[in-house]
Amino acid sequence: MKKLRWQLLLVVLALVAIAILLLARQPLLRSLTAEPGQGGVYIEGLVGTLGRLNPLLDDANPADQDINRLLFSGLLRFDERGNPQPDLAEAWGVVVTGETYNITLREGLTWHDGAPLTTEDIAFTIDLMRNPELPIPADVRALWTSVEVVVLDPRNMQLVLPEAFAPFQDYLSFGILPQHLLGAMSPIELLNAPYNLQPIGSGPYRFSELLSEEGQITGVALEAWDGYYAGRPFLDQVIFNYYDNSEEAYAAYQRGDVMGVSYLSPQVLANALNDPSLSIYSSRLPRLTLMIMNLGSTEVPFFSELEVRQAILQGINRQRIIDQYLGGQAMIANGPILPGTWAHNENLPRVEYNVEAATTLLREANYSIPASGGQVRSKDGIDLRFQLVHPETPQHAQIAESIKNDLAALGIQVDLLAVPYADLITNYLEPRTYQAALIDLNLSNYPDPDPYPFWHQAAVSGGQNYSRWDDRRASEYLEEARVTTSQAQRARLYRNFQNHFISQAPAIPLYFPVYSYGVSALVRGVSVGPLYQTSDRFATLPEWFLVARGQLDELEPTSQPQQSTDTPAATPIP
Repeated sequence: MKKLRWQLLLVVLALVAIAILLLARQPLLRSLTAEPGQGGVYIEGLVGTLGRLNPLLDDANPADQDINRLLFSGLLRFDERGNPQPDLAEAWGVVVTGETYNITLREGLTWHDGAPLTTEDIAFTIDLMRNPELPIPADVRALWTSVEVVVLDPRNMQLVLPEAFAPFQDYLSFGILPQHLLGAMSPIELLNAPYNLQPIGSGPYRFSELLSEEGQITGVALEAWDGYYAGRPFLDQVIFNYYDNSEEAYAAYQRGDVMGVSYLSPQVLANALNDPSLSIYSSRLPRLTLMIMNLGSTEVPFFSELEVRQAILQGINRQRIIDQYLGGQAMIANGPILPGTWAHNENLPRVEYNVEAATTLLREANYSIPASGGQVRSKDGIDLRFQLVHPETPQHAQIAESIKNDLAALGIQVDLLAVPYADLITNYLEPRTYQAALIDLNLSNYPDPDPYPFWHQAAVSGGQNYSRWDDRRASEYLEEARVTTSQAQRARLYRNFQNHFISQAPAIPLYFPVYSYGVSALVRGVSVGPLYQTSDRFATLPEWFLVARGQLDELEPTSQPQQSTDTPAATPIP
């Protein structure tokens, strides 16, 4: 009993000490949990220039996409895992056979000018996307041309596909345009309409004014919209100031001209990381850099041998590429599906750099160094030698040189050829005249993984299966995943596909580049998940709010990168 009383006394003393510490930190705790309030102006240094503030015409301009993200709404939006969420659509459903989508809009939707937003606006926007006179991406136009649009009433409509297509939900996030303002315009008139510089949308912010100096547009001002269906955003205004590059935008932040920098390039990231006033958010970009091999080429028959492909995968030091040429700012790619998405296989085995294991694989495949001299392995008179064509950028050249040096250590000779990216696609990939190529797959705008276009048998000769991977098992996984309406079933099929892909090594996935974004520590509520386009960093902007400088003094600094659980701190390839 005596020992027990002493133990109780120690517990009481410990509780008293904890209480004293909590009281001492009470101002900090209050400020960290303070409720957000209305008001304030957020100014961002936006790298880029103004084109058209029209979501159907911004495909080639990320700076326009950033602003349009706040001005316009779609039927659906996507969370950081790539799951569809309601936007203008209150509810949606697909029939069990997968061809018909039933959509119901929220009640009482209006445009920024007060006019009602109805299903007629949805149908009008779809008609524009079908128009061959507008610069709509070819795949988008082709899809919408095949879809029947049935307007049932102002809030209800049907979209009928010719056949089941599970990734169709990706195409329902397009920005809606107002028929009452644009319906009488021809395509040429729409391309040059004043509307594109003074838009009316339905997003959380509405257009206020263009900012200019000496006759040049220098920025765009937006103001919170009280009629937004999800409630008025906290920030009263969001202002974008244009800058030519990341260095100029960061310099503007250091001068106090802006509160955020849309893109922290490798040239400014090191300084930004040491700036205690700046919170840095890093996330995976929707892009995959990989080395593909022409598996159907008679010039390099050894690419058809599994052991050779596996040896190449193990023989390339991908982490060194990231560390030396990307400043450590990327993540190794273990497969073809973006990490952080619902379809990514989190348990996919990671293939490590291992020269000894790679050499053993080549020996087991009977490739040896000639006794007569030389450093290139051969079998049956065929040398392990191929040409690697790559984009003629300094960064791609460095990566290609690193691959060449790594494979030379295995007895594989790589000859490098640098070409403009357009030539790489037109003269090498599309006609399948290359032996191996270093490429970037752009997976922007489409949260649904759907690897079908790049790896299915149907695209071996005329599509984007540039590797010419003719694998029935992989194709069956992709076919079934495209038509089933069950996401759980699709996830299982994609897990199987990824396991098969990494075991067969039809291409060498290198890395996923990552995007870094800076926001003043005065701005709270910022959250950035995996990106499907850079404007996704504004997915939660209506929830951002400002704290007073006096409050900020009590907050802990947040200069280290803020990340999702799936994405390390990193910066993108330009």
